[in-house]
Amino acid sequence: MAPKITKTDAEWRAQLTPEQYAITRKHGTERAFTGPYWDEKADGMYKCVCCGAPLFDADTKFDSGTGWPSFYKPVEGDAVSAHEDRSLFMRRTEIRCASCDAHLGHVFPDGPQPTGLRYCINGNALDLETQEKNDGDKQPE
Repeated sequence: MAPKITKTDAEWRAQLTPEQYAITRKHGTERAFTGPYWDEKADGMYKCVCCGAPLFDADTKFDSGTGWPSFYKPVEGDAVSAHEDRSLFMRRTEIRCASCDAHLGHVFPDGPQPTGLRYCINGNALDLETQEKNDGDKQPE
């Protein structure tokens, strides 16, 4: 695994919008149905807004009805890291970018198969790199 990306607080503040900073660096949460990507249907790769690391493929995104982008698995097993979260008088599993420790959201055991997991991610922690579907059977004219 590549070395962790570390920056000073001032560097993160200069790079990110205030909302991105509050969510990814201060472990905040956007209100449901307000952030980007909760209803996005485009193909592509969801990357960390802080460091650009690939996190979730759009093929694993599903409508959880929660108002946050939800995925059933990360792009790679080590793309995200899990941490115990006991804030707000709850016991949850926090998900962070494994490359830069950005807070992404939480994972819950109520997702669809094949994993049964729901990675509930703040849209402001993500950057979608879209890709057009390519029909390999068509020849250029």
